[in-house]
Amino acid sequence: MAEKNNHIKVGLYFGSFNPVHYGHLNLANDILKLRLVDEIWFIVSPHNPLKKDSDLIDEKYRFEMLKLATAHNKNMKVSDIEFSMPKPSYTIDTLHLLSSEYPGYAFYLLIGSDNALVFDKWKSYEEILAEYSVLVYPRRGYNFIEVASKFPQMQLLDTPYYDISSTEIRNNIHAKEADKWLPQEVKQYISENNLYKK
Repeated sequence: MAEKNNHIKVGLYFGSFNPVHYGHLNLANDILKLRLVDEIWFIVSPHNPLKKDSDLIDEKYRFEMLKLATAHNKNMKVSDIEFSMPKPSYTIDTLHLLSSEYPGYAFYLLIGSDNALVFDKWKSYEEILAEYSVLVYPRRGYNFIEVASKFPQMQLLDTPYYDISSTEIRNNIHAKEADKWLPQEVKQYISENNLYKK
């Protein structure tokens, strides 16, 4: 796709961030260091009312934890744009809405190699590829070579693996094993708001 000159380049990192942890933050830092984008915006996915997921806490808590975790980094922002969109929200619709609201920005979609391999199952995936750059970070067990052969338009990123999941953190959060993966402000917020109680 054609490069937009003089636009602020923003990498969009979608997720539930339930809770945000150093795996998310370190990956965002790694991508910023590659200088492909100027900023990274974390797009918090709201709770889908059609799905019963008892482990997914209210989106407002997840949004606040991300704001706390990124407050010290001027190149990281947090967006709640999907909170007011129809549910379930689709990436193509969010991309179009952001592009209309921020015309001076060029948006790049950040996805893991696991999602890249099933990208043809996404709504309007060909439209996304035609209109936006897609940057792919590695996930263990999901082959970059396969991604490259399936979607040569995607740009593969040389970033480290972070083998930690929010699920693991939630399962161990009150046993202290998760402490090293959580920023202090996030740990405190979880404690103060009695989140992830079993």
